[in-house]
Amino acid sequence: MLNFEKFKQLVSALPYKKELPDAVYLHRDTLQSTDATLSEFVIAVAAALKIKDDEWNLVKLSKREFKLSLLHYPEFFTDAYPAIARSTAVDLVKLSHKVTHYQEKNNPPILHRKETFLCPNHPQVEEFTQITQEGEAAGLYENSRMIGFRDSWERLIEQHGYKLVDGRLFRISSVVTPQCKISDIDRHRTALVRYQLSAPMKTLARHGYLNGEYSLFDYGCGRGDDLRELEAHGIDALGWDPNFLPDAEKISSDLVNIGYVINVIEDLDERIETLINAWELTNTVLVVSAMIANENFIAQFTPYKDGVITSRNTFQRYYSQAELKAFIEQTLDSNAIAIGPGIFYVFKDEQEEQRFLANRQRRHHGWQQLTAPKVNNEEKARLLVATNQPLFEAFWQRALTLGRVPANDEFEQSAALKAVIGSHRKAMSLLEKIYDISELEQSKTEHQQDLLVYLALNLFGKRKPYAHYSTELQRDLKALFGHYKEAQEQAYALLFSIADHQAIESACHIAHQQLPASLMHAAHSLIFHKDYLPQLPSLLRVYVGAACQLYGELEDIDLIKIHITSGKVSLMGYDNFEKPIPYLVERIKIKMADQDVDFFDYVNESKRPPLLYKSKLMSPEHKDYKKQISFERRLLKRIKIDITTTPNINRLEFGTKLLENEIVISNFTIKNKPSYQ
Repeated sequence: MLNFEKFKQLVSALPYKKELPDAVYLHRDTLQSTDATLSEFVIAVAAALKIKDDEWNLVKLSKREFKLSLLHYPEFFTDAYPAIARSTAVDLVKLSHKVTHYQEKNNPPILHRKETFLCPNHPQVEEFTQITQEGEAAGLYENSRMIGFRDSWERLIEQHGYKLVDGRLFRISSVVTPQCKISDIDRHRTALVRYQLSAPMKTLARHGYLNGEYSLFDYGCGRGDDLRELEAHGIDALGWDPNFLPDAEKISSDLVNIGYVINVIEDLDERIETLINAWELTNTVLVVSAMIANENFIAQFTPYKDGVITSRNTFQRYYSQAELKAFIEQTLDSNAIAIGPGIFYVFKDEQEEQRFLANRQRRHHGWQQLTAPKVNNEEKARLLVATNQPLFEAFWQRALTLGRVPANDEFEQSAALKAVIGSHRKAMSLLEKIYDISELEQSKTEHQQDLLVYLALNLFGKRKPYAHYSTELQRDLKALFGHYKEAQEQAYALLFSIADHQAIESACHIAHQQLPASLMHAAHSLIFHKDYLPQLPSLLRVYVGAACQLYGELEDIDLIKIHITSGKVSLMGYDNFEKPIPYLVERIKIKMADQDVDFFDYVNESKRPPLLYKSKLMSPEHKDYKKQISFERRLLKRIKIDITTTPNINRLEFGTKLLENEIVISNFTIKNKPSYQ
């Protein structure tokens, strides 16, 4: 038999397990295939307590005490989120045990992330991983306290607008039955605080479209959770849904959202008609979203037409990112702008489209005036500025933002300024004698580069010509380039340069020298934090910007990797980049030549690679930079891993290294692992 010390060692060394702070969980099959000694011990405990083989299939092993529990989940392999039927908790010191039966309980505990209980080569790991990915994409795991019991989990699923069909998540509006009535839905005003906006609506909020200035129509609104939240904020929002609000009027609006609707329509002609109907209601921008999935996931379902069929006879059409973009553009004969995986904007207002795209590439300086009026011979000028300091300061800040003299309608206090000095140009001539003109020159240069990046990406996306540009954008081009043709020629040259490997490599070397922090692998790649993207040379901004036109926005991304010779861009998102050792959660590889996007999720936490060279990607001005440098130096000394390169190591292997060296990491502190007597 095992003693406590040996028990702890074996538990710590288990290669595959679901790990919690005080215990680990794994399936009996996993235990048997990875540790014969521990497996025989657990089986012997079960036999001693006369627990039959079919009365337990999972085991919980304590990390801090000589205890274990034998758990029975009868539907582990068949239910997406199986419920526990029986638990036998065993105290191996006191030689006592306690049996708890859950069959009669109305709200039993349930399991999540089933793939973590199994060996990676188990035939059902991929299926279980996709179930977990669906829940994460739906936002169900954001509050882990709400997911442990069946009733609260099912309420959470419904609150997010989903329903389980064959153990998979589907939008409620796609699986509604004729018996379901609006009157049956239990909604309370206080439920507003539990709801979150859907992913497409969140993008509208992020881009300032939910500021109350735009009307909104939700085409296929389901049960109206988004509408209730928007109305609570005073936003003019209406909706229609074929199942829940079939009699509602379809209203033309500035913003129209057709969220996860087209993917549940099995007839292609009807799908096209539905998208066109939503487009006809749109005045400014249409938001289109649909479910994204890979071929392995789709292969599990029964094929039907161009999609799949479920056991409830409901249809789902899963898209790749490129397929969805192509379908939208072919149907509407308009450009679809990728905002995120499965989310696209289509602009009806062409000037608003150009304003949106230009703002995406414009740096937001947040200028702070560091210079004061200089003493000179123009006493009257100095007095005029000094006595009207707030007015002139506001005008100067506006000029710094634009990189040029503001037009009359671009400065809110234009009338007051002209009453003091006569015109904007006179005001600028005066300020150029008093303030540091290098600030304005720097702003002009940066804004020129921003415009070239915008124009190059405009060409890459085959977007609208000059006539459709906003008045402000036309002013920028004239003031900063003299003529649109000159700007266009420079943009063409810039765009074509992204196919020049030598130019990309040269720009990467320049970026490596200029950025606050980056990691350069000669002739291979440049890695940097997304916050430094606006500081890249224009060529690299276009290179990454073209990739993001295929993928969407970088909201959940931390690091960007530019592949110098292969025409690819990789995006990496971590669990918490503020930690000294963050772990990779998702990786996206964008293949420019193929116009394709590959998604790689690290749902199995034990497989997540740690970022062991984070200091290389931090600015020396960062508040934690010195602590990070010290931490990595001490870690390198203790575990003998080269953190100057990307080590081929995952979380499990890294944890084993820590155990071998008997150390524990707590924030930036490296401690000796406590020993137990």
